[in-house]
Amino acid sequence: MLELDELDRCLIHALHVDARAPFTLVADVLGSSTQTVVRRYRRLYAQAGLRIAALPTPRSSGTHQWFVRLTAATRSAHDIAVALARRPDTSWVRLTSGGTEIVAIIHTAPTGPDAHALLLRDIPRTAGITDVSAHYLLHTYLGGPTAWRGRVDALDADQEARLRAASPTSDTRDPAGAADSAHLLTDADRLLLSALREDARLSYAELAAVTGTTANTVARRLTELRARGALFFDVDIDPALLGATVSALLWMQVAPAHLDTVATALAGHDELAVVAATTGPTNLVAHALCRDAEALHHYLTRRVAWDAVTRIETAPVLRTYKAAATLRAG
Repeated sequence: MLELDELDRCLIHALHVDARAPFTLVADVLGSSTQTVVRRYRRLYAQAGLRIAALPTPRSSGTHQWFVRLTAATRSAHDIAVALARRPDTSWVRLTSGGTEIVAIIHTAPTGPDAHALLLRDIPRTAGITDVSAHYLLHTYLGGPTAWRGRVDALDADQEARLRAASPTSDTRDPAGAADSAHLLTDADRLLLSALREDARLSYAELAAVTGTTANTVARRLTELRARGALFFDVDIDPALLGATVSALLWMQVAPAHLDTVATALAGHDELAVVAATTGPTNLVAHALCRDAEALHHYLTRRVAWDAVTRIETAPVLRTYKAAATLRAG
């Protein structure tokens, strides 16, 4: 496995701060040369699976998100996970719990004849699935635009400030909130985002060629979308390269009166990459990334052993087939 050094970690952190920051600026902030930073980026892309994707916020796309848990026979779970990962309306496809459970996020339109086709029609007809449960995502406390702290611990405050100063700022206070007409994407926006979903660092000239417009038009529109918080950038890299060799989903049952307090506290834990409130018997889901099994045990028994958390189901992640937008090879 590729070993990351301090410059690699600083580069990953810098891309979290501004995924489209020019390499000249990144190099200056990191005290390195542009050629070295470009070479490191290409190495991380080729050997560490580093991918950067631009994704619409639910507020701007007008979609709903569901955590779906599928139980399948071990012999068919891999094929089902691959099929789900290839769909454009899924993200975050993972195999858990001894290889018999698939967890995915499914994006659905709020209305229309096919609004919930995958949930109501496509999945139940798939051979090999023995159980399905769907949990509507109500609120995201950590995740999406907010990076896991294990990826953003290399730069100091001054370095972050220099990168943010050159980046369009967002005035969106609730990126997971309900959509409204002022924030909904146009067809032209969707075409632009489709290209950025594949590679968020495409140049303005490359984006212009894909969208059939000019580089100036693309630059202006992307700046507007970023400024109003209509999109965010996801930096995807194997967390094991950053020292987190154990990954687990935590399905929690929390007393409703304490849900917001517990979720807010969990969102401040370095061990967690996702914290979200959902519907269902387990009303809070978290994604834990820990150094090893002993660290996960310590976290579960020392950090979340609260009276308000009446139940925790721990599901180790065995394999990731798809991150926010990126298909994992293999």
